[in-house]
Amino acid sequence: MWPLEQPAVSARDSFDLCVGNTRDPVRRDLLAAAGEGIEEAGIRFREAAQMGSLHALSSEAFLVLGVCAEDAVRWVYKNGMIEGRGRRIYDELMRAPLHERCPLCGHGTVTTLDHFLPKKLFPALCVDPLNLVPACAECNKTKGERVPSSAETTLLHPYLDRIDNDRWLEAKVVESSPIWLEFFVNPPNSWEQVLAERTKHHFDRFHLAERFAIQANRTLAGIRRRLTDLLQAGGGESVHAYLADEAETRLADRLNGWEGVAYRALAEDDTFCAGGWLQ
Repeated sequence: MWPLEQPAVSARDSFDLCVGNTRDPVRRDLLAAAGEGIEEAGIRFREAAQMGSLHALSSEAFLVLGVCAEDAVRWVYKNGMIEGRGRRIYDELMRAPLHERCPLCGHGTVTTLDHFLPKKLFPALCVDPLNLVPACAECNKTKGERVPSSAETTLLHPYLDRIDNDRWLEAKVVESSPIWLEFFVNPPNSWEQVLAERTKHHFDRFHLAERFAIQANRTLAGIRRRLTDLLQAGGGESVHAYLADEAETRLADRLNGWEGVAYRALAEDDTFCAGGWLQ
């Protein structure tokens, strides 16, 4: 999971911008009357996130006053943000990830904004920037409209959770034909149990073990010739040195990036360095 800086725009300011050009007078009055409730919803959302209790939020407390959920999403999010004045906020959020990398998986390319809490169930948060996370198509589809049922099943939030200062992603070489890398979560002992479980749940929900393994094994296939040349010229020590150097370079940029973790796992496997990929 790749962290992002929290958006500077508040829930109320985003809402006001999105509904500011509403032409229908009845609709405009309804939305104007809902503004205070939107602000309060944003405060409750942030308080729950701070306390780690997003799973305890009731969707009934996040309706838009006087407007059904379907209309609220259409009027505010679709008309006001995607197609209206709020598009500026949408585009700013989409540009936030470095190199357009999906913060939920750290692999895919950002193509949309995902509602951390589903907009149909929490319409008062449908244009709250803190509830809008840039995501790749695969993560957006995989997450769907799910709502956490417990603290442990609350997905990691790119704006709120900071876990990449610690080493938590590991991989190991699986002896098969061909050689395969298996990724898994190994949280440090210093973490609270809830954070460890959330990280594992996030990892499983987005199928990151499989997605990382596919990419890592494509990388491995591309360096087989290089590894064979190194083995023939300098033996297993040369292979280890090359892999360890590649790992160090990548891990310096991203401690839990799948590339660096993959190279580290290969470098630390004596059987592999001795020519395991040739079997």
